[in-house]
Amino acid sequence: MRQAKNRIAELEGILREGGVRVTRQRAAILKILAEAEDHPDASELHRRAKEIDATVSLSTVYRTLSALEQQGVVQRHAFENATARFETADAPHHDHLIDIETGAVIEFRSDKIEQLQAEIAAELGYDLVRHRLELYCRKRKD
Repeated sequence: MRQAKNRIAELEGILREGGVRVTRQRAAILKILAEAEDHPDASELHRRAKEIDATVSLSTVYRTLSALEQQGVVQRHAFENATARFETADAPHHDHLIDIETGAVIEFRSDKIEQLQAEIAAELGYDLVRHRLELYCRKRKD
């Protein structure tokens, strides 16, 4: 719990440094994102935020997400055939597997994939700077 509080404080500090006021509503949304183990969309964030602060409106969620994204605190994911999902931008690098039947988003990291991407870039005469990998999958029925 202490680590989560430190993380939230760091993210709030980034906002303040960028000239963004950390209102009670913004703090609630940031807390939800920092503690989320999933990738909520705006509607889900709104539902969770209302449990913390009943005055949070959906438009406040959208405005807050925009401000958080502009400050580099939040990352937007536009997965195929889905509403935009969000996560904090300070998470360690990872890739995403999306279950095309349930919409579940599963984070994973593979050293083999990381190495292969760097090798492909090098073979083509480039240095890999960053990448984003999304795997769209269907659960096996074995």
